[in-house]
Amino acid sequence: MPKRDENQGRQKPMRGRAGRMQGGRGSGRASTGAVRLWGRHAVEAALTNPARVAKKLWGTREAIQSMLDDNNADLPPSLPVEYAQALDLARLVARDAPHQGLVLECLALDDVALTDVLEEAEGRTLVILDSVTDPHNVGAILRSCAAFGVAALITQDRHAPPESGTLAKSASGALEVMPWVRVVNLARALELIAEAGYWRIGLDGEGQAVFPAAIPSGSVALVLGAEGEGLRHNVAQHCDSIARLPIASAVESLNVSNAAAIALYAVATRGEAG
Repeated sequence: MPKRDENQGRQKPMRGRAGRMQGGRGSGRASTGAVRLWGRHAVEAALTNPARVAKKLWGTREAIQSMLDDNNADLPPSLPVEYAQALDLARLVARDAPHQGLVLECLALDDVALTDVLEEAEGRTLVILDSVTDPHNVGAILRSCAAFGVAALITQDRHAPPESGTLAKSASGALEVMPWVRVVNLARALELIAEAGYWRIGLDGEGQAVFPAAIPSGSVALVLGAEGEGLRHNVAQHCDSIARLPIASAVESLNVSNAAAIALYAVATRGEAG
């Protein structure tokens, strides 16, 4: 969103009549080739991302004005905007989704190449997800990746959720700033990551090594599998070591997004105690 010129006063580029909702009802699906995002942080981050192509914004007058005031900005004049009531917005998103008065239809982000990420990573941590399909978990992991300065999130294209409002809401804006690489073959990707100088550490409750002692010096790629199933055999075979988090025996396992956050913290703070 471009900054306001305070000398020109408050612009009002928004158009539309409340209650005349267009673009689908009840499913939360966008038109072909587009995604629909909702929630203050997700919509705001998408509108400020130069790589994101916004197609249409729906919102309550209060929510749109609050977003503009807090950012001292105006919406792009070419962006169609339609005012609506909160109940009408609920028809545009997934059932019971917390849209917070804002819904944005936009194009999906362009693909990111693993080779480009490895060239620019400069040794920063990588996170690889093996068959983690819950959009809430992937969104939360994206948020943790952004918080800890991860170079990229890497998933297999067939075993990961697509961009969606649910995922973006869970990511709380991180979807727009964290490179997300989708690969055809995760084992081959792990080979390329090793060739780039990374230690590949798989997380599994049965791992022999224990965090944080399991963390080597140098660049680290954390590999996490789906809850219950864990890492697939071929993926585990492409890790340099398998480690576990030191949790109490009363708890069988952690949610994968919680495990990712703890492991990232351990990597980020390694050596500080000494």
